[in-house]
Amino acid sequence: MTNFKNTTRRKVVLAVVVIFQVLCLSQCEEKEVYRGKFLGKINSYHHQVSGDVYAVDEYTFLLTEFNYDGNGADTFFWAGASNRPGPQGFIVPDEYGKTNILARYFNKDFTITLPDGKKITEIKWFAIYDLTSQNAFGDLYIPEDFEPPTVQKISQLSKRSHDVGSESIEIIDAKTFRIPELNYNGAGKDTYFYVGVGPQPSSKGTKVPDEYGYLDPIRAYKRETVTLELPGDLTIFDIDWLSIYDVESKENYGSVIVPDGLNVPPSLVKIIPRKKALPNCYQLHKDLQVGWDVFGPQITIELAGQIDDDAYMSFGLSGAVDRSQMMGADIAVAYMDGFRGYATDYNVTALSPCIKVLGQHKGVCRDDLIGGLDDNQLHTAERVDGVTYITYRRMLMSADKNDREFPTEGGVYVVWALGHLDHNKEPTFHDFYARGNVRLELSRKDNYDNCFAFTKPLEKIREPWEPNLILDRTTRTFTATLGPSGGKRGYQGQTGMTSMGLSWYINGMLIPELWMRRGLTYAFRVRGGNNPHSAETYHPLIITDEPHGGFDRLSDAAQREVRVLAGVEFLRRGQPRPLAAGPLCLSRHKSKDRRLDDDFPTFKKFNRSLEFTCEPGDPAVLEVTPNTSWPDIVYYNSFTHNNMGWKIHIVDNFARGSAFTSLPSRFLLLTSIVSLGSHFI
Repeated sequence: MTNFKNTTRRKVVLAVVVIFQVLCLSQCEEKEVYRGKFLGKINSYHHQVSGDVYAVDEYTFLLTEFNYDGNGADTFFWAGASNRPGPQGFIVPDEYGKTNILARYFNKDFTITLPDGKKITEIKWFAIYDLTSQNAFGDLYIPEDFEPPTVQKISQLSKRSHDVGSESIEIIDAKTFRIPELNYNGAGKDTYFYVGVGPQPSSKGTKVPDEYGYLDPIRAYKRETVTLELPGDLTIFDIDWLSIYDVESKENYGSVIVPDGLNVPPSLVKIIPRKKALPNCYQLHKDLQVGWDVFGPQITIELAGQIDDDAYMSFGLSGAVDRSQMMGADIAVAYMDGFRGYATDYNVTALSPCIKVLGQHKGVCRDDLIGGLDDNQLHTAERVDGVTYITYRRMLMSADKNDREFPTEGGVYVVWALGHLDHNKEPTFHDFYARGNVRLELSRKDNYDNCFAFTKPLEKIREPWEPNLILDRTTRTFTATLGPSGGKRGYQGQTGMTSMGLSWYINGMLIPELWMRRGLTYAFRVRGGNNPHSAETYHPLIITDEPHGGFDRLSDAAQREVRVLAGVEFLRRGQPRPLAAGPLCLSRHKSKDRRLDDDFPTFKKFNRSLEFTCEPGDPAVLEVTPNTSWPDIVYYNSFTHNNMGWKIHIVDNFARGSAFTSLPSRFLLLTSIVSLGSHFI
């Protein structure tokens, strides 16, 4: 079954690759696209058969500009190990994996894969063959010295300084390096993965995004395996060396020479041609570019991002004059909603989604919510080939006191981020953001452009962490604290919803699903913060019949649609007041960068990387007694913020045959986990 899946995936992937490469051929600058090892032109005998054949790997042919008039009676792609094409062969499935009689082809590019794990080295010829007449309409003979494209190993990184070293580097395909056991102490000032031409590394090279797509100075590595993709349309055939290079000191900390003529597979990424609209462009991340043009008192800005349909890209002026700082920043949040584009003016007054703090909006809030104006004028908006383009204009000096001035002399520090929108089309905690300082000179005498084509790799599917469950019928007390949401494998992966960055930890576990029995009383000992002046860490716990929470953020009409089951009382004028706000207990990232959360294979290992702090004082206690009016599924969440908690299953009894029968067998064991949170109680 595994071989079948791998073969099927290879067919799909390689077919897609061909389409990607053809697209780039038709739209990119004049640069030959590497297709694999050239085997030759098809010998043409009948029915207008012609085309070129490449070996993509040891199993797969790429046919380019292939022609066949489709008039054969019983014609197939055919291969064999006899001395010449004949009936002693086998059918090679077409580009769709089918063994149907061949139809007409006209200048078509596609891949076909030998069946049953057969290798190109095991055959002597490939033909377009008619079984009825036993005639080859066209054929190609495999050279006797043929070696299929495959992963190539080259030397290790030279050990020059800063503890740089590695095992033998592997070149996976025409655009991809894998560096096993990479070491680097992180002490460089302005250090990057660098590639270039010439006999040795130099400052004339090109930055390579790190394994997460960042173009910031690289972090420290300790015996880690790192995979790098060359940017834009750059391939290994365009470079002579790969280095860990410090730009400021112009020092090579360690490098390797890339040999010429390596027999590697073609790349499995789609190259999306650049669409240059403005004279200046800066590559902020592998998946985000900002372009700009200053004209008179206005600046025109274009954001181009390879983002999901439900995602946003943000860019703006830093909240500090001497560094890139998100707090206090003046930013635009740009996204597409169907065919309509937005570039909305936001201010960052707290590092959280926008909420009301004692009657005032704080967080990442639209200017019009904090008494300002939306000064951004949308110019163009479109989404093409997976890339969102938003162009907007604004005045260099705004009349809005909340906005910062775009300087026309010297440089200015900027901030950027990529993330997803919540169900209200508001930005949530970002997935990617600047790790270091980004400084731009907006009114340069000479235009600046370091942007490159977007590349879309194969989707890396990372399974969410195994969900946490609290099933013990004897557990009546739950301790609720806060901690990081765990990236795409944590809250997002388990719930399918966006995250604000923090989540509830119940009895030490990230958003576990809880089971409660009707008629029994349960107690939540809540330590989610009790300072209402804090936009980031004031999280009274509530239980409602809807999954998002953030009850305080809702309009009066929206609040009336939500059934609050616990954690809120309503004052005489109908204003909600939370009941369960206790001193803050918070798990934080220790030394590990939170952008690496997805690398943890399990929640247990992720949790061990955190450090826990707790403010003094007794927790707030929220007692609940589910009754027959409660739905079968309710949700615990935060009163102030969206998407921090998860499900509570309400059952009539815990007997076998009730709600538990739908669980996987490994979860049917009773779990005693009260002790995990006992030291908080």
